[in-house]
Amino acid sequence: MSTATRVIEPLLYTPEEAAEALRLGRSTVYELMADGALEYVKQGRCRRIKVATLKAYVAGMPTETTTH
Repeated sequence: MSTATRVIEPLLYTPEEAAEALRLGRSTVYELMADGALEYVKQGRCRRIKVATLKAYVAGMPTETTTH
């Protein structure tokens, strides 16, 4: 019998989890949310950020090109 545990990928992240995933500071994520750069859902007092929103934010970030 299998004893493997099933990992469930989250669909929503807390701002703290989003900050960790983006490798940004927590306050930076809150600023992005306040500025409208990161959309979030609010359930009661809780704010959550969709995984798709994080991926879209990263995909839309400008890339820096260097010339040598």
